[in-house]
Amino acid sequence: MARLRSARLAASSKPFMARGGFKRERCAGCRLLPSHCLCALRPVVPTRVGFCLLMADIEPLKPSNTGWLIADVVPDTFAFGWSRTVPDPALLALLADPRWLPMVVFPGEYVAPERVVHTLPPPGDGAGRSPLFILVDGTWTEARKMLRRSPYLDGLPVLSLQPDQVSLYQLRRSRRDDHFCTSEVAALCLQLAGETQAASALAAYLDVFTHHYLQARHQRPVVWGSAAHLALQPHCRPLAP
Repeated sequence: MARLRSARLAASSKPFMARGGFKRERCAGCRLLPSHCLCALRPVVPTRVGFCLLMADIEPLKPSNTGWLIADVVPDTFAFGWSRTVPDPALLALLADPRWLPMVVFPGEYVAPERVVHTLPPPGDGAGRSPLFILVDGTWTEARKMLRRSPYLDGLPVLSLQPDQVSLYQLRRSRRDDHFCTSEVAALCLQLAGETQAASALAAYLDVFTHHYLQARHQRPVVWGSAAHLALQPHCRPLAP
């Protein structure tokens, strides 16, 4: 993620200014104000699954992007900038890697029915390969376009999640309750894969990130004893105000 962000910044002709955010100095690790940094709270949970983030042009630059949180929690997380005509060779190599069983995570209504799956194969049915969840990371309009215009994804199954809750994400607005942020989708994938500890850690980490982000936006101090921090505490080092 950091590599992708650095490359995108190097290609920019002018500094990126987050719309609706704060313009002051940010921590290079968590993209928050240094006074609201959460780097010390970063949980890492070993899993048998991986994530591949296929990111729209400026997503790596947005402080509100939650793909970073997945990369913090799940060691095998890969991030690539999206391109229709010139996909990153490293992305193509990852999709062909025999260690992984790649699948695109997207609502099934947008692809051919024969590609849609709702469950993961039982252990052993994937020929020893581990699930690699491909998340198309962008606005809803961008994500649909990216999926439609990525021929290198056409041969992959599409995992269509069927959550029984609505999104609680607060940092960007959506007109539909069934639109989830990237980290919420990843937590659902982890839960489906039986990685309950990682799913809980990521969900708690998202809540803490949201709290720190909103407190910084409104120029308020972090509430270190909040419910979000208490939920994250079992997954990381002891908290210190």
